[in-house]
Parts: sequence; C-alpha cells; structure tokens
Amino acid sequence: MNTATLFPQANALHDSSQPGVQASAVSWGAILAGAAAAAALSLILLVLGTGLGLSVVSPWSHKGIEAESLGVSTIVWLTLTQLFASGLGGYLAGRLRTRWLATDPDEVYFRDTAHGFLTWVVASLATAALLTSVIGTVVATGVKAGGAVAGAAGATASAGAVAAVSDLSKADSDMTRTDYFMDTLFRGTPAAPASTAPATAGVAAGTQPSGNSQQMSEVTRIFMNTVRTGPLLAEDAAYAAQLVAQRTGLTQQEAEKRVADVYTRMQTRFTTAQTAAREAADKARKTSAYAALWIFISLLGGAFVASVTAIYGGRQRDL
Repeated sequence: MNTATLFPQANALHDSSQPGVQASAVSWGAILAGAAAAAALSLILLVLGTGLGLSVVSPWSHKGIEAESLGVSTIVWLTLTQLFASGLGGYLAGRLRTRWLATDPDEVYFRDTAHGFLTWVVASLATAALLTSVIGTVVATGVKAGGAVAGAAGATASAGAVAAVSDLSKADSDMTRTDYFMDTLFRGTPAAPASTAPATAGVAAGTQPSGNSQQMSEVTRIFMNTVRTGPLLAEDAAYAAQLVAQRTGLTQQEAEKRVADVYTRMQTRFTTAQTAAREAADKARKTSAYAALWIFISLLGGAFVASVTAIYGGRQRDL
C-alpha cells in the first residue's frame, strides 16, 4: 500500500488537477522560511560591515580611510547586503513553495513573483526589528567608538550625524567662553625683572591687581549684548575702558584700544564657531538625506531581486 492510498487528502492538497480540489495560492511556510534566511544573512552581513568599517578608521592624522570614502563604502555595503539577502530569501521561497499542478503558466509566474515580494516584506520587517534591538546595540556602539577616534568619520557612518552636530555645538560653546577674553582684557602690566625693580609689600613692581569678578561679569554682559549683532556701542566701549583703566593702570586711550581689540577677537571667534556649527548641521542634513535616498533605492532593488530569484526557484521546483 502506497502513501497515496493512506493519505489521499494530503496528496490532493498539492495536486490542483483533481476535481474540486485547489492548492493554496500562497505557501506561507516557504515565505517564512525565505524571510528567516534573508533576515539572518542581513544580520550577519551588517555585523561584518560594522567590523570592517571600524577596522579602517585610524585615530592618527592622515591615516586610515577618509570620511567621504567611509560613507560611500557604507552605502555600497548596505546595498549589497540587501541584494544578497533578498536574493537568497526569494530563491528559497520559490524553491520551497507548493507545486501548483494544472495551473496556467502566467498564474504560476505571478504567484512566484508575489512569493518573492512577500518574502522581502517579511524579511525587511524582521530586519528592522533586529536593527532596533540586538543589532542596533552593536551598530550604535560601533558608531560611537568610530566617532571618538575619527571625528567626522563617525558622523558619516550612519545614524550618528545628529550626535556629531551636538558634540560640535558643545565644542563651539566652549570656544566662545568669555573667561579667556576677560582675563586678557583685565591683564595687568607685566612685572619688571627682580634685579632692576625690587618688590614692594610682597607685590612685584609694575603689576596691577586683576579685575574682580563683578567687573568681569559686567563687561561680559556688555560684550555679549552685541557680539552676535554688530560693533560695540560707543558708550559701552567707553565704560568698559574706564573699568579696564582703573584695574590695570592703563590710560583711557590705551584701555579703549584694548577693549576694541579684545572685543574684535571675541566676535571673530564667535562668528567662526557659529559658521562651523551651521556648516556641520547642513552637512549632517545632506548626509541624512543621501543616506535615506540610497536606503530607499537599495530596498527597491532588494524587492526586485527577491521577486526574480523566487521565479527562478519556482521554475526549478516545477522541473
């Protein structure tokens, strides 16, 4: 006694040529199997790409790969990952799906295409879930480490552009601190050599006490009031020069010149830092836009490859 006699219903499910019996048009088992294989291959290739990306980043100047080259190689790797994984998943779905007997060839062609596409859909959703959990931790750690040793290269590497802008803004904030400029503004006259000018009352001759915190704070507020908009107001400049002259022993004219020089240097530093921050933000915006565009293209390519390989696998299944 053969299996066809023992299990007539099981055989009928796979043979649509029998009257009144039609096999299911969708083989979900084959789709899930292909999607699992595609998601697993994507995971492996993404981890490998992360390792290879960090291996070419060097903390030394003029060593290792450049940020632009790292960004291009990352896009290429993600695209190849999508194509390889989708191709494997689509082929397995087509090869493992149910055999449709007595079905029009055009219908078989459509079903195989649909199986490949559905496999790509399920695999993409599974990969997205992995990227936000397990693989997300690995990639985020790698990008953070790469940014620490490579600066701009870390920003190009993926989803770390926003962090790079934040770090740059923090650095710009430190660059525009007014402590150094206030110290320069209230700096006293250098002391004369001990052999020619003996010290008096424990203070070297020619030195002047530095400005106290209240005066420094007041001048800081005066400078910051217009440093973003334009030149220092005349009355503010004259008042600041009076404070400097009182604390340093300079003449009013010398104090005004020092105030103008320090204010100009402070404004230049602030403008430079602000420009650098805007350029970094614009670069991060463009990088994110390009990355999103290429990911979109690679996903479309993956859907196409999965559909084509499913057709090929289905034809081999029907031989």
